[in-house]
Amino acid sequence: MEYHKESHVTSFVTGLLLGAVIGAGVALLAAPDSGRKTRRRIRRAAADAKEGASDRWEELSTEVKDKVDDALKGARRRFG
Repeated sequence: MEYHKESHVTSFVTGLLLGAVIGAGVALLAAPDSGRKTRRRIRRAAADAKEGASDRWEELSTEVKDKVDDALKGARRRFG
């Protein structure tokens, strides 16, 4: 049951981040700046999004590793 809730939270956060990136991209493309400024803003936004996604991926992988370690410890106690 706990895994099911975490899955929903992870999906929500992923969707939120993706929506923010898409929204920022659309806003930048619709902005009345020169092409050079717009491209520079898009590059910055993409780099920020990549960094944010990388940070979140590290957090998720650490959470998964901790859950697996806990499950293995529990299994060893029960069957070992």
